Amino acid sequence: MKFATKAVHAGVHPDPSTGAIMTPIYQTSTYVQASPGQHKGYEYARTQNPTRDALQASLAALENGRFAYAFASGLAAIDTVLKTLNPGDEVIAANDLYGGTYRIFMRVFAKFGLKFHFIDMHSPASIEPYLNANTKLIWLETPTNPLLNIIDIAEVCRLAQARQIRVAVDNTFASPYLQNPLDLGADVVMHSVTKYIAGHSDVVMGALITNHEGWAQEFKFLQNAVGAVPAPQDCFLVLRGIKTLHLRLQATCQNGLAIAQFLANHPKIGRVYYPGLPGHPNHAVAARQMRGFGGMLSFTLKNDSVPNAVKVLESFQLFALAESLGGVESLCGHPATMTHASIPKAEREAYGLVDSLIRLSVGIEDAEDLMADLDQALTKV
Repeated sequence: MKFATKAVHAGVHPDPSTGAIMTPIYQTSTYVQASPGQHKGYEYARTQNPTRDALQASLAALENGRFAYAFASGLAAIDTVLKTLNPGDEVIAANDLYGGTYRIFMRVFAKFGLKFHFIDMHSPASIEPYLNANTKLIWLETPTNPLLNIIDIAEVCRLAQARQIRVAVDNTFASPYLQNPLDLGADVVMHSVTKYIAGHSDVVMGALITNHEGWAQEFKFLQNAVGAVPAPQDCFLVLRGIKTLHLRLQATCQNGLAIAQFLANHPKIGRVYYPGLPGHPNHAVAARQMRGFGGMLSFTLKNDSVPNAVKVLESFQLFALAESLGGVESLCGHPATMTHASIPKAEREAYGLVDSLIRLSVGIEDAEDLMADLDQALTKV
């Protein structure tokens, strides 16, 4: 089944009682049993909910996975993965990653005995010196947040599999429309469903998808035991968003490339970070493992300074200054004070995240209007 067909149909079936084409919102906390232990497959809504079941089946299909689990946020999904580890275990992660991921790694789980290494994964060979008997997980983002670095998923998985180390990939920036890490050898895919999958800036949710039955059972247990589950109405909204995921991403990719090319040729721009540009360091890897380059990009000004960056951010008329990404509307952000503020300044700057960096989430508006908005904002500096 092709992706567009899966987006519309996977996991979704007409309601057997009414024929309703949309999955109902099962807004209930519990289910009636005919006798103790005799029920229709549902006991309590933290454990199971039919709306959530439909969404999980859809998410699994989109990532070519067997098992999917939805959580109340992307961070709740990350928390679940880390809870499968034990004190003394070591995790290798890219040094360019979402600030919330860094925060939960270092300020929540490090004190419980997990050890984290943050390294430049531009070349997968850089991972090898950090591999040892305690290494249990390699955590990837690709494209990375916010510098849009590209990591070769298949090559990292090859190194990990030789040592029986699991690989988790945060696939939020790419979405399952552009990239399927499980097909490249990853053990689990994580999504901030809030972003491209939901797509309308109205839901907060996370998800884990895997083909690994043992890990799936751990995720299922933790989903119920810890209880960070999404509400049924949120699941309904995401199911609705998924139906247009392929259409939204087609427009987003077209706009993203047009905006990146526009900025790359603008006299007031210093550097553009976008994997779809031929000058990107790992452009060839991105072209090989992705079906498009997405709508996320970052840039600095030629007259580079924090005040100038702030002036540009304050001058946009269409790009809204806000946290998050992946919605139908275009957003702009200042990673140093917003999404990545939890990473110490010295660490941010060491891998290239300067305080003047501007990040864009390009939406589905008309590209000419977006370029005009960028141009008028850049004239302010």
